[in-house]
Order: sequence, then structure tokens, then C-alpha cells
Amino acid sequence: MSTSTPGDVPIRRIDRTLAFMSLGLLLLSVLCFFAIIIGTSAGADFASGIWPLVGVLVYIAPIIAFLMLLTILIMTFVRRARANRAG
Repeated sequence: MSTSTPGDVPIRRIDRTLAFMSLGLLLLSVLCFFAIIIGTSAGADFASGIWPLVGVLVYIAPIIAFLMLLTILIMTFVRRARANRAG
């Protein structure tokens, strides 16, 4: 038995893709954050290797994830408005 009403907008593939990419970026950011904590306690050299990328991901990934979620939200509102206007 479906819980959707006739006015609900179906979930598209792009919506799922953006949602999972957003979640993946947030998880990556959290993992990079913990890697920096562990690397600091281990005495890693943050000026060389992959550490600069890890440091940048902690700052950039949550912003991109938020923008992806905002894109999903706007696309859903536009689609619902068009569906309500048409029918």
C-alpha cells in the first residue's frame, strides 16, 4: 500500500543522485576531520603529501553538500508548483 497522495511529486534520479552525493561529501568531510585529529596526535607533516587536500576538504565539502541539498529543495519546489498549476 502506497502512502503517497495523488498530488505528490515523484522522486527523480537526479534528486537521489544529488542527495547521495551530498551525504557522501558530508561523510568525507567528517572522515577528513577525524584524520586531521589523528594526524595531529601522531605528529604528521601537514605541509606535504595528501594532507593539504584533506585540510581543504574539511572546509569545502560541507559547503558543496549544502548547495546540493539547496538545489534539491529548489528543484522540488519548482516541480510541485508546476504540478499544482497543471492539475
